[in-house]
Amino acid sequence: MENPATVPAGMKKLQLLAGFLETNGPLWGRLHEDDGLPVMGFRVELRHCNPMQICHGGMLMTFADMLLSFTCGIGAGGRKFMPTIQLSGDYVGPAPLGSWVEGHGRLLRTTRNLAFAEAMITADGAPCLRTSGIMKIPSQETREGNILALFN
Repeated sequence: MENPATVPAGMKKLQLLAGFLETNGPLWGRLHEDDGLPVMGFRVELRHCNPMQICHGGMLMTFADMLLSFTCGIGAGGRKFMPTIQLSGDYVGPAPLGSWVEGHGRLLRTTRNLAFAEAMITADGAPCLRTSGIMKIPSQETREGNILALFN
């Protein structure tokens, strides 16, 4: 269990549903003061690492998927988690064991059905993953829920 003292000030533990997302946590987040979009992070634990004690690319992409989905969901005015249509990433540096991984997504564009976002994810402030994604905006009748509540 992550010690809150090792998490940057202002971050709140995200209470995710049980299952895959909760298993890979704990994940932390807050809303950015300038644009109201999510800032998310996690501390790299041994269970996140490959044999070289560097965060596994699969964990970084899982984190990127969640960050971009929440960014699109909040930025597009929706209240529900958006499913991923496309996700890409370029590994640009390591995220060693013990490092703080953090990302702040940027909503690029929305259409009636899709939202486009990108982020630079860092490890202790150094770039480790450049990512972009396309998320499906759910139909009106399936927009119940409140992802903003995770960050408040």
